[in-house]
Amino acid sequence: MGCDGGTIPKRHELVKGPKKVEKVDKNAELAAKWKYCALSQEKLRRPIVACELGRLYNKDAVIEFLLDKSAERPNAEAVTHIRGIKDIKELNLTDNPEWEGERRNAKGDRYEDIHCGMFICPVVGLEMNGKHRFCYLQTCGCVFSDRAMKEVKTEICHKCGDPFKDEDVVVLNGTKDEVEKLREKMDERRSKAKTKKSKKSKAAETVAPSSESKDDTESPEVDAAGRSSQQNGGDSSQSDVAGPSGSSSSSKGAKSSTASATKRSIQSMEEKSEAFKSLFTTHSSAKRTKEQTSNWVTHTPYHF
Repeated sequence: MGCDGGTIPKRHELVKGPKKVEKVDKNAELAAKWKYCALSQEKLRRPIVACELGRLYNKDAVIEFLLDKSAERPNAEAVTHIRGIKDIKELNLTDNPEWEGERRNAKGDRYEDIHCGMFICPVVGLEMNGKHRFCYLQTCGCVFSDRAMKEVKTEICHKCGDPFKDEDVVVLNGTKDEVEKLREKMDERRSKAKTKKSKKSKAAETVAPSSESKDDTESPEVDAAGRSSQQNGGDSSQSDVAGPSGSSSSSKGAKSSTASATKRSIQSMEEKSEAFKSLFTTHSSAKRTKEQTSNWVTHTPYHF
């Protein structure tokens, strides 16, 4: 059957071998990582944030996820390690001057460069399109290329000047091995933070009972002093006789000083009020005396 017209079939047309494994296009994979949100699969737009594993997100999408975690999302597995806003960092990105946006090829009559990135490294000028390694600092959120970090080795940010350590450098969209290392660092940080919180809570609990015990120890001393004063009758009577006279004189002096202070304050307030009232025409100083007033009154009639 077939082979009409002298056609000769080949082996691969007659024998069916194993299916070839479909390979993912590298350009499409890079575009999905560097130009689209890892959670909502929408195009990245400012403000852009990154997690401790180096994945890029739209801040709005992450906030929506944190507000409602029960909703179904396509890539919810990529955000399971994010517990709150403290686990993400807003990135300080540098715009690419050659990036014209989506409207540059609206008609479809121009060449569209897939590898053109929206952002670049502020030090070297490399485009952030996936061909070059990029990283960000957890202290300030500034983004640089790996080449810039290696060529200019400093402990101060190249863009904003904030100090940082090697532990604060996080690789963006790294390989599987790099992501595993970042996950281990993240777990270590969180475990240290938990131990610190537990220590602080224990210290607060120990401080509270110690303060209560101090109050309890101070009150019996006062009682003991009172009892001893009652037992020493002769000495206490003399001190009681001398005490009221001294206390009465001191109280009289205090009362006199307070009375003089109140009088002075009242006088100063009255002076201030009089000075303020003199600004208006209704004040007595603004009114005319009998000598200043005239004895005659003019009248202009408006009828003829």
